[in-house]
Amino acid sequence: MPTLVPPSERHRASFLDAVREAQQTGSGLGDTLTFDIPELERDFPAFLAHLRRFEPPAVPPEGFVNSESLWLVEGDTYLGRVSIRHTLNARLREFGGHIGYEIRPGQRRRGYATLALRLALERARELGLTRVLVTCDVDNAGSRRVIEKGCGVLEGEFTVPDYERVIRRYWIELA
Repeated sequence: MPTLVPPSERHRASFLDAVREAQQTGSGLGDTLTFDIPELERDFPAFLAHLRRFEPPAVPPEGFVNSESLWLVEGDTYLGRVSIRHTLNARLREFGGHIGYEIRPGQRRRGYATLALRLALERARELGLTRVLVTCDVDNAGSRRVIEKGCGVLEGEFTVPDYERVIRRYWIELA
């Protein structure tokens, strides 16, 4: 059964394969498409530390919030990742929300995104959050279905500065 775990050396090979897969297909999200694979291979521990830099008790710099990156894995296989922001700032309230997720291209349409969100919501409850914001592009039908399965209630559709697509904002009650 897949679980969420902190990023680790154990999943290095599978994670790097997933990055290559995303870059080859052009279907990764955010920084996945721009990761420098030779750099990751050269100093994977530094990359892991970078992913965990905003975890409490760290005090994040201005404009950032405490957050954690978790990997969805099954055994030694990296399936995807989630980001959980412990609070919202003005930018995250507008775009990004509390939870973001990505499933590696070859593992999509198998229910892993739904599972990743469900597990992220459980973690958010453990953190004491009672309501979380999740956003997606308006044309991302798969992500919309995942969020709606997770009991997301649509706040609306919005445009945000410095982002070319219309997004949808959903709130999920955790209480």
